[in-house]
Amino acid sequence: MTYRVIPVEPFDYVVFGGTGDLARRKLLPALYHRMLDGQLPPEGRIIAASRRQMSDAEYRAMTETALKEFVPQDAREEEALQAFLKMLSYRSLDAQKEEGWDALCAELDEDPDRVRAYYLAVAPTLVDELCRRLAHHCLVTPKSRVVLEKPIGRDLASARKVNDAVAMAFEESQIFRIDHYLGKETVQNLMALRFANTLFEPLWNSAHIDHVQITVAETLGVGSRGSYYDTSGALRDMVQNHIVQLLCLVAMEPPDSFDANSVRDEKLKVIRALKPIDESNYDKLTVRGQYRAGAADGGAVPGYGEEIGAAKSRTETFVALKAEVANWRWAGVPFYLRTGKRLAERVSEIVITFRAIPHSIFPKDSGIISQNRLVLRLQPDEGVRQWIMIKDPGPGGMRLNYVPLDMSFAESFAERYPDAYERLLLDVIRGNQTLFMRRDEVEAAWAWIDPIREAWDGDGAAPAPYTAGTWGPSAAIALIERDGRTWHEDALS
Repeated sequence: MTYRVIPVEPFDYVVFGGTGDLARRKLLPALYHRMLDGQLPPEGRIIAASRRQMSDAEYRAMTETALKEFVPQDAREEEALQAFLKMLSYRSLDAQKEEGWDALCAELDEDPDRVRAYYLAVAPTLVDELCRRLAHHCLVTPKSRVVLEKPIGRDLASARKVNDAVAMAFEESQIFRIDHYLGKETVQNLMALRFANTLFEPLWNSAHIDHVQITVAETLGVGSRGSYYDTSGALRDMVQNHIVQLLCLVAMEPPDSFDANSVRDEKLKVIRALKPIDESNYDKLTVRGQYRAGAADGGAVPGYGEEIGAAKSRTETFVALKAEVANWRWAGVPFYLRTGKRLAERVSEIVITFRAIPHSIFPKDSGIISQNRLVLRLQPDEGVRQWIMIKDPGPGGMRLNYVPLDMSFAESFAERYPDAYERLLLDVIRGNQTLFMRRDEVEAAWAWIDPIREAWDGDGAAPAPYTAGTWGPSAAIALIERDGRTWHEDALS
């Protein structure tokens, strides 16, 4: 089975922070893959901008090195590589100074009617200044778009400040707040499973679903992101954006169409329906942890404090929450959310656990009847599993077994399928905002997150320690087991 390639119109993609890690690891490889599949027009231009002094030739050489590092060897075709490098140019400029902007203006003014996409792969503190200068130099045209990376603020007040600054230069219809999780195949397949089939939607409610688990686990530590991470923590870095967005896609009502605002209207309703977690109940509904020295990624690793050089840091590297969506569809159904660094496995999954059968007709020696589960794996090895009960084959009576109906994307679709950034980068050119966050979504998520953060800050307690290479602090196990449930780690294999 193949996917259909739909080319985009000629464009200018300006990547601010074009020499940074995100551009090298994700953005440039994604655009190269799209060109390789025939989706980029040959007259398209990719303009990198950064403070570093560099010629076009030097930037192309740097990009070639990055592509050889981050693009699989079987996808590196010399003719295509050279064609892609010809699309690149480089402009040295500073977001806080005037030098270099005239050269960028001259290059863009060669074809002022093109789609212009400005990707702000820069520190959040530079977003305001970059937008001001884009507006000052008349670089925002009716066909311009701007892409914002997370974090958009660190709380509701700062998020509003960022959004206000961007809105001074761009209309909301031109602003693309990216969350790469929303571009993953499995996340979009969640929409297809629910709204393109009659099988699941009648069961997608509190009458049939017992609980939902969302896990985003990493084996890596903070690494080079230590200075940023210590001012953020897992709640801000992962829960406010990635995990809340996944929860929205699970819990949203069917939109009236698949256009951007219809989908985002329904997601916003979910966020606004989340029961508050604050100083009155946070001790029963939240767990925060911080990893200590242990074993991960095949070897001994230091603890968080040692890794960042701040032994007394109170920044959480693990969060578990018990959330509830207070509406008719989901009332009484707990959503267990967890994320952390230096955990036992690298995995992101959504697990929908259905209610137990009301009565078993089978003899006790037939085996234990487990609850049906729908498991959507985002990474690694994207795919969907439906866990069901069946009879073991053969004579000798009724023997029940719990097995998955397994659809691995790698096995089902022999050809390579685009990763999240490939899809999202070209959705920007098309002006399709369906998989991007709207301003009110971002601010509603912060309004739910801020009271949790404030409750933690107010109690003065340190995060619970957990050993690197485990599944987090023991309190996270207690959070779900006191409800008579367990974390679904057996589905992670």
